[in-house]
Amino acid sequence: MQDTDMLPRDTAVQLVDAHGAVVEDDRYDLPGADALRTAYRGLVEARRINDQASALVRQGRLAVYPSSHGQEACQVAAALALGSEDWLFPTYRDSVAVIARGVAPAEAMVLLQGDWHSGYDVRQHRVAPQATPLATQLLHAVGFAYAARQRGEDTVVMALCGDGATSEGDFHEALNFAAVFRVPVVFFVQNNGFAISVPLSRQTAAPSIAHKAIGYGMPGQRVDGNDVAAVLAVLGEAVARARGGGGPSLVEAHTYRMQAHTNADDDSRYRERSEVQAWAARDPLARLRAHLRASGALTDSLEEEYAAGAEEIASAMRSALSVDADVDPEDLFRFVTETRSPLLEEQWRMLHGEIERARQDDPAPAAHDALGGPR
Repeated sequence: MQDTDMLPRDTAVQLVDAHGAVVEDDRYDLPGADALRTAYRGLVEARRINDQASALVRQGRLAVYPSSHGQEACQVAAALALGSEDWLFPTYRDSVAVIARGVAPAEAMVLLQGDWHSGYDVRQHRVAPQATPLATQLLHAVGFAYAARQRGEDTVVMALCGDGATSEGDFHEALNFAAVFRVPVVFFVQNNGFAISVPLSRQTAAPSIAHKAIGYGMPGQRVDGNDVAAVLAVLGEAVARARGGGGPSLVEAHTYRMQAHTNADDDSRYRERSEVQAWAARDPLARLRAHLRASGALTDSLEEEYAAGAEEIASAMRSALSVDADVDPEDLFRFVTETRSPLLEEQWRMLHGEIERARQDDPAPAAHDALGGPR
């Protein structure tokens, strides 16, 4: 492969512009109408999931929610680009991608509710636990993909991260190992402009994050992250390359985090409202809707069907997350190790004794419910 084949374009790949018009490209083809309708349905559901999760935070049913509002095209395309036997390694902001891979919305939110660390069966859905520490999942993804190849499995792994993660040492180690051993992994960076409050200009001096790929010996590409058609095409190429033995790729999606980092963040302290409003005009949902409407591929009845389906998902989330968890304090000790150590056993007996004394002092049912107890 020539160095020029590894370099990304000077401008991000775009197949549908902000007004819904088709942009001709000499390398990437516009996905067909069926694929775009599937993606649009995913975007409608994704937006509703983001809105519902934010509401649940305000109601005290979620402890925190890192919204991907505005980044839904990246989330949906990441899930759709993978085959049923492939794996997704997400971050804390990728709940929509996790759900798009088949995980029940309520199970995907358990981590953010503060109950369990990952509330879904990772093997069933082929989705790794959502990673809160920056970039650690990239190393896990590479190791998993390497092991799958050693076993002779036809598995591609997509590792998601944000621009902030590219400043971590784990990012370098993951890309370096993947390139040297030609591991079938796609590194997908959702560059939303900020690592919490730190702008990209304070994180790297490179022309783009995608330009870093050539330093590791893998191709890099830039894509308009609010154009789901383009993201599908670029990720599809990278997945096919990995599956065919071509090794890893680095894809950088240029998108924007329309809302605060989380509900605990005040984004007005580090960015202007005018900047946010400018990105609102590039909304991935409105863009694809305009294209599908203009081409006749989206009807009123389909829109109603998609909206109703999204509302069913939101309703299921509300119902599941509005039920108080049945807490068992012994779970803090039950799953640390397969065989509980004497020290852990002693700590559990101390806690159990405190719970029993509290029950004796206040035997009301409400107190029992709040404290839980051994089953």
